[in-house]
Order: sequence, then C-alpha cells, then structure tokens
Amino acid sequence: MRFAGIIFDFDGVLIESEHISTQHISNLLTALGHPTSYDEARDEFVGVGGPHFVEAVGRWVGGDVPQAFWEGRKAEDARVMREGLAAVDGAVRFVEMLPAGFPRAIASSSTTHWISTHLAHLGLTDAFGPHIYSGREHVTRAKPAPDIYLHAASAIGVDISRCVIIEDSPVGATGAVASGAFVIGLAAGQHCADGHGALLLELGVNAVAHSFDEVAALVF
Repeated sequence: MRFAGIIFDFDGVLIESEHISTQHISNLLTALGHPTSYDEARDEFVGVGGPHFVEAVGRWVGGDVPQAFWEGRKAEDARVMREGLAAVDGAVRFVEMLPAGFPRAIASSSTTHWISTHLAHLGLTDAFGPHIYSGREHVTRAKPAPDIYLHAASAIGVDISRCVIIEDSPVGATGAVASGAFVIGLAAGQHCADGHGALLLELGVNAVAHSFDEVAALVF
C-alpha cells in the first residue's frame, strides 16, 4: 500500500445514489413547477447535504421549498433504504481487496444510518467497523470544510498527510483537498458527465480515476 490509511466518500463513490437521487430531484422539481434537467440537478445538488442542501434547493426555486418536495424526497429515501442501491462498478471488489486490518473509514455528508443500511445491502457491514462518519453528526462544519476528513483520519489513527481520500463530487473534493490528504477524484459513477475528471483536477485533486481498477493502480 502506498498510503497508511484510506478514506472513502460514500454516495457516488461506493453506491450509485447520486445518479438515482439526481434523477428523482430533477423529475420531482419539474413536476412541482420548477423545470429542472438532470444535468442541472447534478450540477446544483450532487455532494450537497444537510442544511446546505436545503439552502441550495431554496436558491434554485427562488423562495420557500414546497412541502411536497420534502415529502417526495422522504418517500424516495424510504424506498431506496428498503430496496437498496447498486454499487458503483468495482467498488465492492476494491473494498474487499484491502488488506485485513488496513485503516479505513467512510467520511460522508449522509447520516450513519443511511450509510450502515446501504453497506448491509452491499454485503459490506463488517468492512469498516465503527469507522463510519457523518458530516451531519460528527463535526460542526460539513463539506466543503475539511473537518469530516480530519475527524476520520484521527479516528483511524493515521495522520491526514498519510491518507488517501476517494471523492467524486466538487463539494467533497474541495474539502478533501483542503484536508492535506492525497486525493483521488473518482469519475466512475453514472452521474459523472464528460469532463467530470477535468473539473476535479481544477479543484486540486492529485489524480483522477475513471474506474476502481485505476484507483487500485494508484493505491496498491
């Protein structure tokens, strides 16, 4: 291993939730009278969580967000929690390739309940042990602040400068770069359009990978 620890974002890195969520938000906002294309929803909302997401939707609709939007999102979240979501291609195999005991963590904008539920759907319940960290639950400042990555690195006992972070979103990549880790910008999820890797490079990631095979070549 070229690093002493590895930190994963979750949505769009291990599961295809960003793609499914973008489709749903686009369709829902359009149905509620705020025409929104898939590309617009992706550019505005991917990687944005918690209060930042509420603010982003409010800006997009130009005022108060209709209650029907939150009800629609709640119903969709319940559905995917029941049914699960597909893994990003190669993600499960990559996690299973990590040496036993190698320090690893998830640092996500999602809740720990969301992450744990989907890890169970993927058969990865035991892959990260207790090291599942949420920008909503474990730090005061969420992404794009670097705090959640610094928290995760401290929790696994590895200096952030010796960690590699795998991130897919511009918001997450911004925080990951600011943390001082080596950052791989992942452009493997279905939500990643042409030029996504170039965008992440502009934000300062150290390398871009378009598949988990390319991630493995950078990490092992």
